Amino acid sequence: MTTQTKPAHSSGVFAIGGDLKVHRLGYGAMQLTGEGVWGDPRDPDEAVRVLRRAVELGVDFIDTADSYGPFVSEMLIKKALHPYADDLVIATKAGLTRSGPGDWRAVGRPEYLRQQAELSLRHLGVDRIDLFQLHRVDPKVPLADQIGELALLQQEGKIRHIGLSEVTVEDVEQAGEFATIASVQNLYNLATRDAEPLLEYAEDNGIAFIPWFPLATGQLARPDGPLGRLAAEHDATPSQLALAWLLKRSPVMLPIPGTSTVAHVEDNIAAADIELSDPEFDALSKAV
Repeated sequence: MTTQTKPAHSSGVFAIGGDLKVHRLGYGAMQLTGEGVWGDPRDPDEAVRVLRRAVELGVDFIDTADSYGPFVSEMLIKKALHPYADDLVIATKAGLTRSGPGDWRAVGRPEYLRQQAELSLRHLGVDRIDLFQLHRVDPKVPLADQIGELALLQQEGKIRHIGLSEVTVEDVEQAGEFATIASVQNLYNLATRDAEPLLEYAEDNGIAFIPWFPLATGQLARPDGPLGRLAAEHDATPSQLALAWLLKRSPVMLPIPGTSTVAHVEDNIAAADIELSDPEFDALSKAV
């Protein structure tokens, strides 16, 4: 491992949409809210400290959503970091509505997506959202209408790039008929790789792949498991190895581990300094 004041910079750089450069290890802001991703956090001051510490450690890509709270996460980001550094990229999402803790329902009506985009602009305190993602495809609304509204917002200068979340290759290809898709965000980690075809498609087309739930190490993290043994050799934690594996897996991979404590954000970002050898990467890949 190497040591530097901004360890996130060791993760490498990717240009979202070809022109929006970020360091690949980012921060996911879902866990800054209350239980069930609902309401305010137990310790709002710690949430602010987490965000500021992540940026201090070199994170310049933060991912959130209007539904986290709802809006709690976005407003905490504004409180902690506004006015934003010129190189800080904040991505948000719309398309999931909430009626209570743990409840998520897809809503892709164009007027709803526009309303949420306008609210996110206000809550984040920006004139343009760098990356605006459709949080879920609403099966009750034609995809052309959902993506078409985001394309209109893009033409109006209210969003810079368009992304999708929890989609298939076919969804991305269909959406691409109406707008340029800059990113995809699907469940993906060392233990869950169902989205492998989508990752390969992203690689072939220069699309950012943002894996959510990147630290689902499960049984792999047990002390006598493959992550536990290798972590000891690297003087690292199993979670750090899980993130290092993601970073090595693909140059289009942008992991966004989230946490609500400063200690954990420091631990996660230190993963950028870990360099897995090819044999180590292969051993971890075959461990599941």
